[in-house]
Amino acid sequence: MTTSQVPITLDEIRATVAARYGATAHRVAEGAPGVCCGPSEGSSGCCGSTNETWDPITADLYDAGQTAGLPEQALLASLGCGNPTALAELKPGEVVLDLGSGGGIDVLLSARRVGPTGKAYGLDMTDEMLALAQENKAKAGATNVEFLRGHIESIPLPSSSVDVIISNCVINLSGDKKRVLAEAFRVLKPGGRFAVSDVVTHGEIPATVRQSMDLWTGCVAGALDDQEFVALLSAVGFENPSIEPTRVYDADDAAALLEGTGIDPKSVDVAGKFMSAFVRATKPGKAPLPLAAAVTKAAESHAQAGSRSCGCSDDCCS
Repeated sequence: MTTSQVPITLDEIRATVAARYGATAHRVAEGAPGVCCGPSEGSSGCCGSTNETWDPITADLYDAGQTAGLPEQALLASLGCGNPTALAELKPGEVVLDLGSGGGIDVLLSARRVGPTGKAYGLDMTDEMLALAQENKAKAGATNVEFLRGHIESIPLPSSSVDVIISNCVINLSGDKKRVLAEAFRVLKPGGRFAVSDVVTHGEIPATVRQSMDLWTGCVAGALDDQEFVALLSAVGFENPSIEPTRVYDADDAAALLEGTGIDPKSVDVAGKFMSAFVRATKPGKAPLPLAAAVTKAAESHAQAGSRSCGCSDDCCS
């Protein structure tokens, strides 16, 4: 099998990515697991041979306690490289947006954390994944969830409308990553948090790997260099950008990633150069209180005011 080359235009990349993940959604609907890495042809999800069920990128991201009660198809459709909902420190009443929400697992987990006074949005461009996500939303009985169709390079939400942006192994798939980050900055409220899991690289990556479309749609070839990621976040206006590696892929992982792509793992040096990471940054400004916290603070202020008509506390001016 020879590896296909990365298309030139953003629209071509989108079409190729959408076709692959649409096919993955169909497989998940039939009860097969979806995975992220490696070639799409002849695989059960996205990785390796037809019988391959282990993926060095997507394996062991969620514990049973977190996913208890979620629809099985939401778990099968998990194509991420981390667990951003566990790391983003979501608070009740916050508005969260998941860029590239797929089958909806991180949106449903976020909805639990922000509670009934909060809101969790999921944005995806793939009709098949959106249909799967809507089905999972209904099965989970989530009432504070909304899935949107669109592109992460042009987010269909107003400016300064979101408290937290999460994403799970999706930004690397975009053909215009700076535009994605600029859009994330636009829709975040002042003080809003960018908290995503993604694959990043460290050091020089061979051209044969960067040019493979199989590896691009498998979350590998399009991954940003860690220093470039930080620089782009700063360039669009974010403060305090940081990258925290959560899983560095060794030689065995690299062999699994390259399986079926036509690239001989022995011919390229990529061990230790790819990693899953948690990427953080903050939009400048003071974060507003989430609705739940604002209501609590107002209630406390009212209680402290006491019974006097002037609004003073009972022990004031006595």
